[in-house]
Amino acid sequence: MELRDETATQAAMVLVKVQNVTKSFGTGDLALKALDDVSLTIKTNEFFTLLGPSGCGKTTLLRLLAGFEHPTSGVILLDNKHVADDPPNKRPVNTVFQSYALFPHMTVEENVAFGLQRLGQRGPKVADQVGAMLRLVRLEALAKRRPDQLSGGQQQRVALARALAPQPRLLLLDEPLSALDLKLRRGMQIELKRIQRETGITFVLVTHDQEEALSMSDRIAVMNHGRVLQLGRPEDIYKRPVSRFVADFIGEANVLPGSLVGFSSAFAAIRPEHVVVSAETGPGQAGLAGRVIDITYLGATTSCAIALADGTVVKTVRGDLPPLALEQAVTCVFPSGALLPLEA
Repeated sequence: MELRDETATQAAMVLVKVQNVTKSFGTGDLALKALDDVSLTIKTNEFFTLLGPSGCGKTTLLRLLAGFEHPTSGVILLDNKHVADDPPNKRPVNTVFQSYALFPHMTVEENVAFGLQRLGQRGPKVADQVGAMLRLVRLEALAKRRPDQLSGGQQQRVALARALAPQPRLLLLDEPLSALDLKLRRGMQIELKRIQRETGITFVLVTHDQEEALSMSDRIAVMNHGRVLQLGRPEDIYKRPVSRFVADFIGEANVLPGSLVGFSSAFAAIRPEHVVVSAETGPGQAGLAGRVIDITYLGATTSCAIALADGTVVKTVRGDLPPLALEQAVTCVFPSGALLPLEA
């Protein structure tokens, strides 16, 4: 039996490799370090998300991948080729911007054809590819319209089709859904993931929206202050955050002093859905005593905030809470398996 070369197989799966990349703007004492020794890999046919607050470095990293900026130091490999000094038009990479940047004087199909024509393609091949892209984004019926005759969601789809038409190896998405309303945004999250699966193109999304990242991504890199704090699958990052920042930033989390729950680490985290609240109080009750300071009905669940004796506020969001009233004494129970030790 022929043995498979695992190292070669793993290397073939890696499309992008960022190694010890630093990016500074300015010089001397006024220099701003936007990226600080960042290393990560992005796999072929992966939906990868750079997630973090404004100013964390995610957009700078996206611009480095696109070729709009050059690293101060470090290595960027695409298909195992050094590309750090290659201009954007020499990379098999396209970008969908937040503004969409459609040409207002062109029809939908002309916008989608533009990139192909810039590459020297003409005739039936262009028409076939434009038709395929419009079917992919479900806009074939609107091919003759101009951008000002489209909704925001339709414009976003046109920008996506235009970027996909040349069949790039890597598609970069710079907060493309931020201008859409909530309902459209959620619908486009599903559509983007569908399109990524159907095309097999690697997508890299930049967003500050935690729900967006959790619902769409194969893997997420959580960033802050120019560094990658945690990289992994959405469920791993949500269930096992490594630091207080990640626990706070991804979803909701109760961050408690470690000593309060018997942990040797400085802090421990527990998600609101895991906090159990009992109306039983007094001696013999397992848990920590507190009082209800807020109750919010959310439909399928109820959100409740509880102040513990030391002033720590704990939030629970569950569908099985007992009837509670403001200022009522309660007991909070933290299941041991749901408590997570955190770095400071």
